[in-house]
Amino acid sequence: MAAPKRKTSRSNTRRRRSQWKAKRPDLVPATVEGRQIIVPRNLVRAYHRGLIRP
Repeated sequence: MAAPKRKTSRSNTRRRRSQWKAKRPDLVPATVEGRQIIVPRNLVRAYHRGLIRP
C-alpha cells in the first residue's frame, strides 16, 4: 500500500475533504406486489426479485 512521503497540511486536508458531496439517489417508480413504490434505481431488480421488502 502506498504511504505518503510527507505530512499534508491541515488546510490542504480540509480543502480536499470539503469537495466530497453526497448526492440524492435517482428514484424511479417500480411496481412490487401490485403496489407502485418509488425506489432507488440500483435497487429496482432487488425489489422485483423479492430480496428487499417495501
